[in-house]
Amino acid sequence: MPKSKRMKIVHTSKTDKKGKELSEKLFNGVREAAEQYQYIFVFSVENMRNTYLKDVRSKFSDSRIFFGKTKIMAKALGQDASSEHLPNLHELTRHLHGNVGLLFTSREPASVIEYFFEYTETDFARAGIPAPYTFTVPAGVVYSRGGELSVEDDVPLPHSLETTVRKWGMPTRLIKGQVHLDGDYTVCKEGQVLNSHQTALLKLFGVAMAEFKVQIKA
Repeated sequence: MPKSKRMKIVHTSKTDKKGKELSEKLFNGVREAAEQYQYIFVFSVENMRNTYLKDVRSKFSDSRIFFGKTKIMAKALGQDASSEHLPNLHELTRHLHGNVGLLFTSREPASVIEYFFEYTETDFARAGIPAPYTFTVPAGVVYSRGGELSVEDDVPLPHSLETTVRKWGMPTRLIKGQVHLDGDYTVCKEGQVLNSHQTALLKLFGVAMAEFKVQIKA
């Protein structure tokens, strides 16, 4: 039997080497930045989106941001007073857990804190996060914004999407070419963990529930 073209041998020694190189690069980068910049901030991210993190990086082009393995970053700073790279850096390591990163900058702390306090971006929610509020589509003709806009400012949902929304859990039916609901349909309730069908419906109706936000921890 001929070998499958999809089959490819990957030597573990090569993958281990690549991972080690990336870890060393992160470790050395953190230590170099600690020597170069005046301030270090530990920050956490809610509803991570690479696009918005790139925006933050561009806004802080005169600084350096690391968002990688927390154990490597902690080791680079120093996990206790005897192993710290520079005085007092080990005080930051207890904050390095979860979805966090490091910002190295020489900007005044007050301006950095103010920027992140004001910076937020909204996006469509992903499965696995709790809904921040309840969203219900009213009975009758289903509109493209699911009742978020007045009927005069909205348009009916295209009839071609009826089977799609029904597949995602909405008990709809077609009446004279229009998508109908016999009763109000609650897509999600506040605090409920969203599944893929719910997030698909929210996106279809243009409901952005996720908020990308950076919080300063230390």
